[in-house]
Amino acid sequence: MDTHPVAVVTGAGSGLGRHITRALAGEGYRVVLIGRRADALRETAADIPTERALVLPTDVTDAAAVAATFDAVVDTWGRVDVLVNNAGMFGPAGTVDELTPEQWQQAVDVNLTGAFLCAHHAVRVMKTQDPQGGRIINNGSISAHSPRPGSVAYTATKHAITGLTKSISLDGRAYGIACGQIDIGNAATEMTSGIATGARQADGSVKPEPTFDAEHAARAVVYMANLPPEANVQFLTLTATTMPYIGRG
Repeated sequence: MDTHPVAVVTGAGSGLGRHITRALAGEGYRVVLIGRRADALRETAADIPTERALVLPTDVTDAAAVAATFDAVVDTWGRVDVLVNNAGMFGPAGTVDELTPEQWQQAVDVNLTGAFLCAHHAVRVMKTQDPQGGRIINNGSISAHSPRPGSVAYTATKHAITGLTKSISLDGRAYGIACGQIDIGNAATEMTSGIATGARQADGSVKPEPTFDAEHAARAVVYMANLPPEANVQFLTLTATTMPYIGRG
């Protein structure tokens, strides 16, 4: 029987999710790749041994699809040891008076409800599996602390992720379920490619911002995932050294 721990990663088809998935696989985890695009997930899994990669195309905003996905994980490997809630989107830029209700809802559905749905089913499994327990790592953002201009939907959902993290951490104690959050600033991915060429600042100017290799963020997630049950990284902030975050504005 394969005793390697099982890690579920959302948004595994690109960017940070791809780096995190491959890093966890390199540490011996059996990895479940969740994302909307099957082809992108298969590309992420290409270098992972077939017996240790489970590709499950899933829209994390679809409650029934998420439920079916976690059922498939349990049917295949019997348990969930780690969930990395990584799927997210910047969403449409705009101030609170500029966004439409539909644009707002789209960001909430992906960034917040998707994380809730995956955590809901991961915790359900972690409570009942033997041995009991597990770990959830939520991908917050620097915007969980301080907004960029014109990012009301993204910022609000990332602040909400912090509340989700704290609540899961508190409610999971009795079941051996740890929950922590990693807040990443300017890791170099497709999602942040525009930042390196020019990002709008609080004073209205547009300036390029430094980035760092996303592999460092992936290694930080691996560190969090590998902690023993009695230890937890509650919050970890990782940024480019000279990112204009401290003192932003």
